[in-house]
Amino acid sequence: MAIASVTGTKTIDHYINGQFVPSAGGEYFEDLNPATGECIARVAAGNAQDVDAAVSAGKKAVESGPWARMPVADRARILRKIADLILANRRELAVAESNDTGKPISESFEGDIPRSAQNFHFFADFVSSIAEECYSPANNERHLVVREPSGVCGLITPWNLPLYLETWKIAPCLATGSSCVLKPAEWTPHTAFLLAKITKEAGLPDGVFNIVNGFGPNAAGEALTRHPDVRSISFTGETGTGKAIMAAASTTLKKLSFELGGKGANIIFEDADLDEAIPVAVRAAFRNQGEICLAGSRLFVHEKVYKQVVEELARRVAAIKVGNPLDESTQMGAIISKEQLEKVQHYIEIGKSDGKLISGGTRLKEFPEGNFLSPALICDISEESRVCREEIFGPVLPVIPFSSEEEVVAMANATPYGLSCSVWSRDANRLHRVTRDIKCGIVWANCWFARDLRTPFGGQKASGVGREGGKYALDFFSELKTISYRYKD
Repeated sequence: MAIASVTGTKTIDHYINGQFVPSAGGEYFEDLNPATGECIARVAAGNAQDVDAAVSAGKKAVESGPWARMPVADRARILRKIADLILANRRELAVAESNDTGKPISESFEGDIPRSAQNFHFFADFVSSIAEECYSPANNERHLVVREPSGVCGLITPWNLPLYLETWKIAPCLATGSSCVLKPAEWTPHTAFLLAKITKEAGLPDGVFNIVNGFGPNAAGEALTRHPDVRSISFTGETGTGKAIMAAASTTLKKLSFELGGKGANIIFEDADLDEAIPVAVRAAFRNQGEICLAGSRLFVHEKVYKQVVEELARRVAAIKVGNPLDESTQMGAIISKEQLEKVQHYIEIGKSDGKLISGGTRLKEFPEGNFLSPALICDISEESRVCREEIFGPVLPVIPFSSEEEVVAMANATPYGLSCSVWSRDANRLHRVTRDIKCGIVWANCWFARDLRTPFGGQKASGVGREGGKYALDFFSELKTISYRYKD
């Protein structure tokens, strides 16, 4: 079965000071379509020299350019224009995203691209509504708190939700008057390239938004985290990489905001509305091929309804349509890379040893060149299994029975991660107790993936450092200064 994809091979260069430029070293790498194995584009491989050029452009844009001194209303107008152009180019962006990531076009077109535009619309409105604080402890004193741009910000983003998570950082950064250097994930550079064109068309001044493509260690990523003129680093990705970035950034005392790995617990109590909880549990585990940090990647089910839930899960998981990402009826696409596919297969073998594979976990023969895997459901497994403790980032769902509230809270917390959790029950008192006792940054009660951009987003323990979203993002990308006045009577 042939899969339609981008024809021909294009070149994706860096975007520095308003221009697309090749790497200083002249090196390129391949951007592969995970559904076909075909090369979509040749991508510039950045190095320290490219990063230095991008940071210099960003520094100049903040220190002597119009952006930082521009009235908030004017900056907001440009942010809204960027959002409008994202929506105007929605189809092109969605196809590029699905070809890069392997995700279904329905998720890109209906979810990721509109949400990317929403990030710009939201922060354009939100930054316009923020008032400066003023305190008067005495009649002849005024203490004014002002928000200033922090300077050049380094943004390092993952491959699972490329454009959405890029705009989640870019929009508040630009809203504060700061500039940025973005290093997209090397596996998914395409929509960042298209976004650069959009920002240019929207009238964003040159140097405010820069892109350096490439790899992390000993390359563009490490150079960005070590650069002395980069004042803050916002990173979304794997926990081990976060630790490396923290070590590299420590010598220049940068501000850090990390959203790292997750192993979200999804807890179904015996009194839950199963007609709602079960289909959501399937979506939480297998949306975006399970490649979401907020995935409900561990399902705990009360022993009284365990058999019933497993039977319905098996029916629903077996019915998930896996296939061509550009087919609008596809529900699950291809895993991002052969390396990630092999990692997921390794965990499935562990799950088969520690528990019972109910369905899935096999390669799709009709797509021999693609990284397709049927969603795996594993039952009768202990929460101590590596499948239940370690982040897999793929379409694997272990289902673990429990007998009491205390037991399931302990099991849910028995992981290094603490990003998200869902709890399903009709008992309001139980929901209150459990949501308070779970150690993570976001807890959903009788829902999953509900978000308000005004609320803080981030994780506890190995799932991150800091919070973004709403004023928390503006605080991170700003420097707060107190100006105190004393008047003569």
